[in-house]
Amino acid sequence: MRPDDVEIPQSALSERFLAASGPGGQNVNKVATAVQLRLDVFALGLQPHAYAKLKTIAGSRMTGAGELIITARRFRTQDANRTDARARLAKMIADAHIVDAKRRATRPSRAAKARRVESKVQRGTVKARRGKVELE
Repeated sequence: MRPDDVEIPQSALSERFLAASGPGGQNVNKVATAVQLRLDVFALGLQPHAYAKLKTIAGSRMTGAGELIITARRFRTQDANRTDARARLAKMIADAHIVDAKRRATRPSRAAKARRVESKVQRGTVKARRGKVELE
């Protein structure tokens, strides 16, 4: 799934504008340009595996009440920050829908074990020869 394919219902979103730090000069002290976007994850109706992965991807941005909070303050205008926040949200949701391949447990072959031990022995002999030099 691509971020362009993600459908986010407007009813699940709420946004707030905050005073931002960063670029903007003296304007940054007067205008609230940063956007805090909140998404009610349960309103998306995600499949269990996608919800679990979204929770992992979001990390501390996910609240206990099931809200995903994204703060965007990279740009100088509200509109650009709003677009940035929605794009980041769509990417997170798209990434959550990707199913990871199951890891299959494997064992190293006997030859691989022998090569590993041989390289360790060689390294040990190199280090053993670094002892003190005895003068005769």
